[in-house]
Amino acid sequence: QVQLVESGGGLVQAGDSLRLSCAASGRTFSTYTLGWFRQAPGKEREFVAAISWSGSNTYYADSVKGRFTISRGSTKNTVSLQMNTLKPVDTAVYYCATKRQWIDAGNPSAYAYWGQGTQVTVSS
Repeated sequence: QVQLVESGGGLVQAGDSLRLSCAASGRTFSTYTLGWFRQAPGKEREFVAAISWSGSNTYYADSVKGRFTISRGSTKNTVSLQMNTLKPVDTAVYYCATKRQWIDAGNPSAYAYWGQGTQVTVSS
């Protein structure tokens, strides 16, 4: 029904930057929330950032606040995550996900559709 494809991951050094993108296709909701999550080896999936349909509402995990910026494209079916001042602790597979409502945007269990993930590796 809904397909999400992430891109932009890679291997960088600490302090460097990356920009991830996610494109949604298929039968998407007229309005919906898009979020980014990440999962490091041996750890649970954690919330990174989310953005509402209009882009007026954003929500960030404390660990990335001030370093990462989530934004939505003009077509509304794309979302980007600008990651600056990357740290080794940011190393993880990053996933794009979507849910219908803004409420509970930080809860991974509330998201219905997920992308395949893109690897981000930050070396020290």
